[in-house]
Amino acid sequence: MCLGIPGEVVELLDAGRHLAKVDVAGVRRNINVALIDDEGVVPGDWVLIHVGFAMAKIDEAEAQSTLETLRQMGQAYTDEMQAVVGSQIA
Repeated sequence: MCLGIPGEVVELLDAGRHLAKVDVAGVRRNINVALIDDEGVVPGDWVLIHVGFAMAKIDEAEAQSTLETLRQMGQAYTDEMQAVVGSQIA
């Protein structure tokens, strides 16, 4: 199962390559924000991430609610978080 995981943008890394660093439940990873560049991504924004791409901007309340729902999914959430930990976008 593939899930969209909320993450908070902590740093914009490379505007030309559309890269940002996000914090996903304590794990920091680089993601591509090209799909939502027109929305103006800045540190502090929350985004919904799937396979290393930010798919949408969401507000913090929605992010926290989604994270709680995902945690309740058990193994599917654990599997997705392992995928986040193992991912590398440079």
